[in-house]
Amino acid sequence: MTNMGNGTTSIVSFEERFRAPVIALWKKCGLVRPWNDPDKDIDRKLTDRNGAFFLLLEDGSLIGSVMVSHDGHRGSIYYLSIDPDHQAGGLGKQLMAHCEAYLKDLGCPKINLFVRRGNEQVMEFYESLGYAEEAAIPMGKRLIPDI
Repeated sequence: MTNMGNGTTSIVSFEERFRAPVIALWKKCGLVRPWNDPDKDIDRKLTDRNGAFFLLLEDGSLIGSVMVSHDGHRGSIYYLSIDPDHQAGGLGKQLMAHCEAYLKDLGCPKINLFVRRGNEQVMEFYESLGYAEEAAIPMGKRLIPDI
């Protein structure tokens, strides 16, 4: 637990009672896309045996979330979100440090993450944490449509 600003924050594992607030947070942060059903993304994450789904709470209320995966070599970060009313206070950095420690404890040597083109604010955030653009082109293929 940490006291950062207005209240006491804690990082906990996802609990089902937070499903609707998490989806509302993702929408507020602009993370939901028409081709991704957030309920299905949560369901999929809950079957992931190689990762975690962390929530950032302030005095028991949801203010952030992040999904972490590990494939045996690389770690991945998804759906990092901090409520816009709580941004710029170091909470995103705190959540990322938690993810990095979690992955390091698993023996994970590297983290990959994706930032949508044109999202300079998020690029700057990750760059401030030591992340850098790599000479790789992400490629994808949808196997199961959400809509």
